[in-house]
Amino acid sequence: MASMRDIRIRIKSIKDTMQITKAMNLIASSKLQKARRQLNHTLPYFEKIQSTLKDILAHSPDIEHVFFDKRENVHPKKVGYIVITADKGMCGAYNHNVIKLAEEHMKDKEDKFLFVIGHHGRDYFRKKGYNIDIEFLYTAQNPTTYRAREIGESLISMYRHNMLDEIYIVYTNMESGVKQEPRVMKLLPLEKSHFNVVTDPGEQYKEYVVYDPSPKAVLDSIVPNYIKGLIFGALVESFCSEQSARMAAMDAATKNAKEMIRELTLLYNRARQAAITQEIAEIAGGAEALR
Repeated sequence: MASMRDIRIRIKSIKDTMQITKAMNLIASSKLQKARRQLNHTLPYFEKIQSTLKDILAHSPDIEHVFFDKRENVHPKKVGYIVITADKGMCGAYNHNVIKLAEEHMKDKEDKFLFVIGHHGRDYFRKKGYNIDIEFLYTAQNPTTYRAREIGESLISMYRHNMLDEIYIVYTNMESGVKQEPRVMKLLPLEKSHFNVVTDPGEQYKEYVVYDPSPKAVLDSIVPNYIKGLIFGALVESFCSEQSARMAAMDAATKNAKEMIRELTLLYNRARQAAITQEIAEIAGGAEALR
């Protein structure tokens, strides 16, 4: 049995660790709420862009544009992957799940390009021998529209110049407070079917709409903003998922710490009782010897 001094030291160490896990839980909760507010404030703008895209496609169903070009005659296609991980650990299986999904999706691609957000993903892919084409550092912990615009402009430029034929983003969607699901979302080329365009636009859109100077020019302007909105949404969802996973991990760690303290306290009380019993026995034995 460990000495009472060793048990006291261990209890104190666990209590100090428990204070840290509690603080990390509170910090993660605060960051989660802040990120959610930030996303909710920008959602109406990006929803309006999506609505405008749907409207253009409904009125011009036969329009051809580079952002909808599937490049079916290109083989093999040059495929870009944006993988969003965390900068830090202590968030359960969050990083492992998104990296595993990215690897599964990339394994059959002959000509792939990797764009990494987050130190965990960068370190993992480097260790595994992947060629990382661009690292967007300091983005995972601070998702902003500015950073999403920067990433979007880089990738859209590569797509326009035929350096990439398809672009995917691998992120984690926060489905609920206790469930985070890694996902792969295709950014480019866009799929007209995703905008729920009706077969006969005249049935749904009776009014006559004119886009100035042309629908193609309008698409040139708003599609990049739509792509940046998707990237920003994925960044915020991943960040929220990370914080939610960290809250769950820290909550579990705090509960485990309390259980360990309870068990160590029982062990300490037994050691203390044994020491007292031994002292009483020694005193009784000494008194008996003096008689």
